[in-house]
Amino acid sequence: MRKLFTLLTSVFLAVFLTGQLAAQSPAAVTLLKAGRLLDPRTGNVLSPAAVLIEDGKIKEVGPPSQVLANAPAGVKTIDLGSATLLPGLIDSHTHLLINVTIPAEPEMSRYTFFQPGLLLAVAAKSPSERVLLGAQMAREDLESGFTAVRNLGFSGIEGDAALRDAINAGRVPGPRILASGRKVVPVGGYFDRLNPAVAKPIVEQEFLEVTNADEGRRAVGENLFYNVDVIKVVADDDGVGITPPVLRAIVEEAHLAHKKVAVHAQSKTAIQTAIDGNADSIEHGDRVTDEQLKMIRDKGIFLDLTPTFYNGFIAKVFEADIAMSPSRKAWADNLKSKRLPGDISFIQRILKSGVKFAVGSDMCWLYPGKTRGQTTAMIFSGLHDAGMPPLDIIRAVTINAAEMLGWQDRVGAVEPGKFADLVAVAGDPIADISELERVQFVMKNGQVVRNDLASH
Repeated sequence: MRKLFTLLTSVFLAVFLTGQLAAQSPAAVTLLKAGRLLDPRTGNVLSPAAVLIEDGKIKEVGPPSQVLANAPAGVKTIDLGSATLLPGLIDSHTHLLINVTIPAEPEMSRYTFFQPGLLLAVAAKSPSERVLLGAQMAREDLESGFTAVRNLGFSGIEGDAALRDAINAGRVPGPRILASGRKVVPVGGYFDRLNPAVAKPIVEQEFLEVTNADEGRRAVGENLFYNVDVIKVVADDDGVGITPPVLRAIVEEAHLAHKKVAVHAQSKTAIQTAIDGNADSIEHGDRVTDEQLKMIRDKGIFLDLTPTFYNGFIAKVFEADIAMSPSRKAWADNLKSKRLPGDISFIQRILKSGVKFAVGSDMCWLYPGKTRGQTTAMIFSGLHDAGMPPLDIIRAVTINAAEMLGWQDRVGAVEPGKFADLVAVAGDPIADISELERVQFVMKNGQVVRNDLASH
C-alpha cells in the first residue's frame, strides 16, 4: 500500500507540475501576413498587412514591419502572399440540420415544391441523424469561410444547441453557432396538410405553437430550458399570424433573459406585426413598404435579407436535382429574368432607406455537386446582380451581421481584442465579389482550418 501511495503521489505531482508549466508557458502566437487587408467598416485597404494573433485573439494589426517588431522571438509566421484578408464571414440565417431535396415534378402539383422535401428532412430522419448531418453542413460552411452562423429553426428540439456545444468543445469542426431551438409559431402553417394521426408529434418536434401572450412566454421558457441563444418567431405563415400583443410578450420574456428575437415576416401585415412587436430583427421582409422601412430605421430594428432565390438559384437547383418537362424547363430558364427587376427594386429601396441590414442565406437546399458552404456562398453573386455594391455585401456578412447577432465585441472585424476569425481570397473582392465564392484560407479562433494559398 505504501508503494502504491508513493506511486500515486508521484503521478499526481507530475500531472500538477505539467499543468503548472503549461499555464505559465507563453500562449501560442502567430503572425499572419498578406498583400492586402480589407476593413469593411471603412472600406480602407492596408497593403501590405500583418495580424498578430495570441491565444486565439487578435493582438495587433498593422504594416508587417511594425507588427513584426512587437512579435516575440520565434513567432510562427503564415505568409499568404498577395492575398486579401477579411474578417470571417457570418451567415445570419441558416438551417444546418436539414438538406431539402426537390420533389419529382408530378408531386409539385399536389404540394408546394418545398413541402415534400421539408417533411422528409424533418420526419424521415432521427434526431441523431440530423445532428450528424448538421455536423457535416457546419464543417462545409466553415471550410467556405463562414466562421459564424445563426441557425434559425428546423433543428428539432435541441439539435442546433447540441451541435453548437460539440463545436465549442472541439469534438467536431464548425463555425460559431447561435442556436434557436424550435420556432415559435401560430397554430397551423408549415405542416397544416399532414395526416392528423401523425401531425402532432412532427409539429411538436419542430415548433412551439402559441395563441396568446401567456403561451408565448411559456414557449420562450421552453426554449431557454434547452439553452438557446436566440428566439425565432414566425409572424406569418399561409395566412395565419401572430398578433402584436403576443409578439410583444415573447420579446419581453426573451429580453429578460438577454436573448434577441428574430421574426420571420414576409407579408406587409406580418412585417407590421414585427415592427409593433419590437422585434430585434425582421427576417426576409420581402414585401416591406417604404413607410415600414422608415419605422424599421427609426426603431433600430435590423432587416435580415435572405437572397436565397436571387440569380436563378432555385432554377439551378431544379436543373441539378430532377428531370424536368419542357414546360418546367422553360419556367426555370425564365425565372432569373422574370424576378430580377423586383430584386433590383427591393435592394435599391433597402440601400436608400438607411435601415440597418445584414444578409443570411436561408440555406437548407441540397445542391448536387456543391458543398453546403459552396451553395451558401452563391448569395454573393445574387446580391451583386440585384445591384448591391460589393462593399455593402461584405459589410452585411461581417460587421453588420456581428452587430445584429450581438457579437460586435468578438467577431465581424479584424481588430485587436476580437477573435482571430479570418478568411483570405486570392483577388480583390471589391473588384469581383465572386472571390468570396472561392475562399482560399480560413482561420477560426487562431487555428488554420484551410490554407490553399502557396507559402512564400
